[in-house]
Amino acid sequence: MLTDRYGLLLSTTSSAARDAYVEGCEAKLTMYPGAIESFDRAIAADPGFALAHAARAHTLLERGDAAAARASMAAANSLTASLSAREAGHIAFFRLLVAGDAEGALSALRAHLKTWPRDVMVLATTAFTNGLIGNSGRSGQKRMLLELLETLATSYGDDWWFTAHYGMALSENRQRAAARPKIERSLAQNPKNPWAAHAFAHLCYEEGDASAACAFLTAWLTTYPRNGALYSHLSWHRALGHLETGDTAAALRLFRETFAPDVHSGPPRGKLNDAVSFLWRWELAGHPRDAEAWRVMHDFATGAFPRAGLAFSDMHIALAEAVAGTEAALEARERQIEELAHNGRYASGPLVPAVSRAFAAFERHDFVATINALEPIAGELERIGGSRAQLDLVEFTLLKAYLGANRPQDARRMLSNRPRGSSSIPVAGLAAVH
Repeated sequence: MLTDRYGLLLSTTSSAARDAYVEGCEAKLTMYPGAIESFDRAIAADPGFALAHAARAHTLLERGDAAAARASMAAANSLTASLSAREAGHIAFFRLLVAGDAEGALSALRAHLKTWPRDVMVLATTAFTNGLIGNSGRSGQKRMLLELLETLATSYGDDWWFTAHYGMALSENRQRAAARPKIERSLAQNPKNPWAAHAFAHLCYEEGDASAACAFLTAWLTTYPRNGALYSHLSWHRALGHLETGDTAAALRLFRETFAPDVHSGPPRGKLNDAVSFLWRWELAGHPRDAEAWRVMHDFATGAFPRAGLAFSDMHIALAEAVAGTEAALEARERQIEELAHNGRYASGPLVPAVSRAFAAFERHDFVATINALEPIAGELERIGGSRAQLDLVEFTLLKAYLGANRPQDARRMLSNRPRGSSSIPVAGLAAVH
């Protein structure tokens, strides 16, 4: 029988279908263009190839096309009668994921990987920071992801894709000395792997070396396709480095040319998170508000995400709503979150509403209310999702609120407790409290 790149048997008897499927998986796993087209070729060569339909469904879901994803998943579901146990479990997992049952999918993922640890397409849904575990709303979820990857390490050996994610998980768990050789090994094995480039950018951020991140990404991005799904997010990392080193013109140019919503190469959630985060950090660093950019972001956010759903994105939508001054919309989304939480579908519970109220208070220059909203949840922010670098959006807001409330001693205390990052945090006025 034919196998995939990880040695797992495939039900198709068509070599053309297998080859196209493997190409599509490679593109999907590395965030290169062409995954959908490859899966389409696989399906054309063998319309009964269930895994190709499922992979196509999840790719469409990642791009924000839920209706098309459900249609592809229905095709996969209709083709399960003669599948192996591994493939049947694979389809069952993606059925849950495409249906929006994240909790069920996470439970199924653990059981599936216990039996078939090298089913990489299943693992790929949770191996990165904002995957299934990262969006689970659980306390200690960064540690949970690292523990999962540790249990799978012997199954993957020296695989460059796995090693990049393993290194990133180590970095996110403050094990930077262990992370660096894995990330560098992944880059050496496959210099074109954007997940390794992403992990290296995060490692530089954690080590407080913004210049190294900028230099690396400036060179690396010259060989990555402009329409690669991680191009704009990596450009966001590069812009943060420029903002930190004081090259504000370069940071703003990158925003406008590479990750503003109309030019962003990633899915809708990436367009939202990167742009909102940058615009807010830009202001925290002391630069004037770009009212038109915020208007565009608000229109995009409310149009693309009319209702609450995913905590990490909801946090950024709340920030866009706060800047727009739409208090009624903020309250409506908070009620939606409360309803989801009541029904067991919003595991991070009250954290996003608390951050939402903090952003709104900050906009009113009510810095005491901002502090009161953020201090009680500061130790639980990872439950919202996102990397440590991304969650600094909230920590920097709290630092700025301390300064606004004339509480420099609290800002110093917070800085002294930061286990990562540069001493040149891009928050205006912070240098005076060092």
